Amino acid sequence: MIPHYELRTRFEGEQAMVWDQIRKKWLVWQPEEIVRQQLICFLVQEKNISASLIGVEKEIIYNDQRKRFDLIVFNREAKPFIVIECKAPEVPISKKALEQVARYNTILDAPHLLLFNGHQWAFLSKNSEGIFQLQPKGWFE
Repeated sequence: MIPHYELRTRFEGEQAMVWDQIRKKWLVWQPEEIVRQQLICFLVQEKNISASLIGVEKEIIYNDQRKRFDLIVFNREAKPFIVIECKAPEVPISKKALEQVARYNTILDAPHLLLFNGHQWAFLSKNSEGIFQLQPKGWFE
């Protein structure tokens, strides 16, 4: 799994906040947000992905509805490489979550999908026929 990273935090009154290094702003401390920020640290520090190649909570239009994906990693040609769906630690990685990220990917067309809740993960890659397959070792190893 990924290491634990010390995140920049502060309080605004009674509200705990966490710093988002990609969007350069303070966000409300919520379980899903902490998972997202921990994963961003992993991508930048362990996978050596430039922060400039990571998008956070960007809006897309799917079936005439506005949707927001959690994270995206672009390749050096600025094409989607991995679409990531983060869940709070108590939310299991499920078929429903996979369907959610797959819907987003019909617009984004990335070759990889990642689901992560801080404890569990699923990493899928397109095969030569364009079908996503679960990668048993995943991307964390």
